[in-house]
Amino acid sequence: MTKPLPARPNLEHLRTQAKALLARMRESDPVGAAGFRLADAQLAVARQNGFAGWPGLARYVERLRSLEGTWEFRSLQVDGQPMPAGPTAQLLIDGDRFRMDSPEATYEGIFDIDVEVTPHAIDVDFVEGPEAGQRSRGIFTLDGDRLTLCIGFAGVDRPAGFVTTPGCGHALEELVRVKHARPSGVDGGTPQPPAPPPPQGDPSTFTGEVTPTLARLQGEWLPTQLVSSGKALAASMLAYGSRTMTGAETKVVFGGQTMVHANVRIHESSSPLEVDYFHLSGRVRGSISLGLMQWVGEEVVFCMSAPGDARPADFTCGSDSGRTLSQWKRR
Repeated sequence: MTKPLPARPNLEHLRTQAKALLARMRESDPVGAAGFRLADAQLAVARQNGFAGWPGLARYVERLRSLEGTWEFRSLQVDGQPMPAGPTAQLLIDGDRFRMDSPEATYEGIFDIDVEVTPHAIDVDFVEGPEAGQRSRGIFTLDGDRLTLCIGFAGVDRPAGFVTTPGCGHALEELVRVKHARPSGVDGGTPQPPAPPPPQGDPSTFTGEVTPTLARLQGEWLPTQLVSSGKALAASMLAYGSRTMTGAETKVVFGGQTMVHANVRIHESSSPLEVDYFHLSGRVRGSISLGLMQWVGEEVVFCMSAPGDARPADFTCGSDSGRTLSQWKRR
């Protein structure tokens, strides 16, 4: 759906372009331009910007600008599970640029829409934040100050409807506009230099065998603690997270974003238990993370290193460790 329009396209500016094109044509070739009308100039501008005609361009720009403002989340459903919508999470839209501010992270990027299909389609390119470099595809409807989005996680197919089911990889979001004014400081983020590719692992060593520990981990889990490189996620934000284990495959989601999607291997004879992740999606796809796990009563604790780093020797998670410590209880 990518169009060669400038950032934050403006319909009046495009009309001015068409009028200027018409004036130049009449000035440079009065005879040849005798039958060239404003509608012809508008058609030329539309086609220069990737549209078949002016009405399609006008619908696109008008719908894009109708999304501007500050939005707050009212409900969130991920993979068929309702999740509490963050009272302090906001989506700010200015033209085709956005920023989502939430307690767990800030996401910035650019989006494109297709208003010629029903429901309207949306492609979201993350420029800065945890999902930088990823694209999500979705659908949306806009009814005044109510916006409904169904978005696929990065690498997942576009949803067909406004519904989520277990394992679908989609998030259903309902938002309400709280401010109509164009938000300031929304520039879509700053592209980061490409990160070096993560070290690649050998998927053939992950057999998918469901060992006794993996059997105990089956089902859905809720976080009771999450610490990344010494920084703990606020307790109020833990309700946004979930962990599912299906066979030897696990998925960890926070706030509608997939943080971990991996095949899991447990070394049953080790003490503490050693756990390996073979990542199936995201920027670390194809790499292996090494970690430890232990049971604390009926809860389970994981301490995982970044891809390519050595396995932790204990369950510490210092500020420069690059490790993630998480604790989970069964839903």
